[in-house]
Amino acid sequence: MSDVNERLDSLRGLIQSREFLEGKGLSNEVNIRIFCYDPKDEMAVRHFTEKLVTDQSLSCHLIEYNLYKVFLSICDDKRITERIPSQEEKKGKQFILDQMIRMANNVAFIGKMQYEPHKLGDVVLITGVGEAFPFIRVHSLLDAMQPHFSDIPILVMYPGTFDGRYVKLFDKLKPNPYYRAFNVV
Repeated sequence: MSDVNERLDSLRGLIQSREFLEGKGLSNEVNIRIFCYDPKDEMAVRHFTEKLVTDQSLSCHLIEYNLYKVFLSICDDKRITERIPSQEEKKGKQFILDQMIRMANNVAFIGKMQYEPHKLGDVVLITGVGEAFPFIRVHSLLDAMQPHFSDIPILVMYPGTFDGRYVKLFDKLKPNPYYRAFNVV
């Protein structure tokens, strides 16, 4: 079942299953799942998630957080979005990257994503992982999210690979350790 469309169809069924929603079969681990895909399939995955998020027939409630949109929202809140290009021209890319990483950290992202109360059937869907790179790294964000979202599943759409120990964005970057998640489909 290597075809991404077949895998996405299987994922649609999986996220509605009781086992997925309740985190059954995870040996008391946190309910974080990663759907890895070849980065060349990005547009197919985006199309699927757009349709999935608006599908009223699902027996779960998807709450999508596109990390790039969350990042832009953080920049808007700080009123710096419009100034970034001129600052980059004046002070360079590395300066901007350092400032963005400091300002748009895990705490800021979680502040934008956190909501209460969580309900049975909620699924946090993380998209935009590749778009938000290098400002936020998903392995670090997932670690920080665990205490805030421990009672509902988190599903990450990941353009790269996860071997159960390391995530490797775009299948090209240096692998980063992350062992708490499970591959799906």
